[in-house]
Amino acid sequence: MSDEQAILDANQAFYTAFATRDMTMMEQVWACDAPICCIHPGWAPLLGRRAVIESWAAILSDPGALDIACGDAQVSQHGQSAVVVCREMLPQGQLLASNLFVHENGAWRLVHHHAGPGPQLAAASAAPTDGGALH
Repeated sequence: MSDEQAILDANQAFYTAFATRDMTMMEQVWACDAPICCIHPGWAPLLGRRAVIESWAAILSDPGALDIACGDAQVSQHGQSAVVVCREMLPQGQLLASNLFVHENGAWRLVHHHAGPGPQLAAASAAPTDGGALH
């Protein structure tokens, strides 16, 4: 399997954990050794594994949590790190997200997630003409 596919699979595991409210899977997606950070829409940055994992435990245990799906994922890799930029599709609209991964203990693990409002799908899809590479 290529690194790009492994990174996309790790990104999809994050969204699968979110969509299925699987806390065990969510904990496995995040790095254990590298410092981590998460910025949920409208929240202050959460720094450190404990704060990030506790936030996900609260979100995933909420019966009113949003249904979410990932789309238009694009990978940019540099050595042992990679960023995935994607859309988070929700029933009431969409957000843009950036997910930073590092290669830790033989697997790609999430170290930073940030989601927030962005342009609508049609406007954003017209962006890069160079194959979607991030600069």
